[in-house]
Amino acid sequence: MRRNPNDLQRYTASERLNHWVVGICFILLALSGLAFFHPAFYPLVQLFGGGTWTRILHPYVGVVMFLFFLVMAIRFAGLNIIEKRDVEWLKSVNKMVDGDDHDMPEQGKYNGGQKLLFWGLVLGMLVMIVSGVLMWRAWLDLPVTVVRIASVLHAVAAVWMIGLIILHVYAAIWTRGTIRAMMYGTVTRAWAKQHHRGWYRKMTGDNS
Repeated sequence: MRRNPNDLQRYTASERLNHWVVGICFILLALSGLAFFHPAFYPLVQLFGGGTWTRILHPYVGVVMFLFFLVMAIRFAGLNIIEKRDVEWLKSVNKMVDGDDHDMPEQGKYNGGQKLLFWGLVLGMLVMIVSGVLMWRAWLDLPVTVVRIASVLHAVAAVWMIGLIILHVYAAIWTRGTIRAMMYGTVTRAWAKQHHRGWYRKMTGDNS
């Protein structure tokens, strides 16, 4: 895609790579995890070379995703601090849902909904990594009760994460121009001004 010199850079190449590694790992983990969650999904193990390989690969892919997610979380945590204007945005979210987002409270690089999603994912990831390590007990001598509780928490966190990611993907598709930002790193000035006016002003110095 040819870049318009008037477009604004929203994400660097390394930020996009970081995002896609986490995204691909999440898809692999969701598929392999579902295979063990219910017998109806067990045929999914064929995507990974069978049940044994699926069991071997799942925790290692999980560690990779956590490490890349940790980098991403550190990168964007400061931009996701919830402010007063975010609360006002969330109170008016029904306008966004109805497609009337022109009078929404001015937002920075991320709006209130995106910030809630970010912290929801952070919470879910923490529960998943801790419970996952407790379940992955090849080098731990844990009581079976601890492993069972960890398994329940892992499943709950997985459902939580899948739900949030579905919401994330839906919102990205619904808001035209968002996917382009993560594919090519840029957005149009019109998109930025409409959806993230505070960030637009900061990037351009345009106070109109």
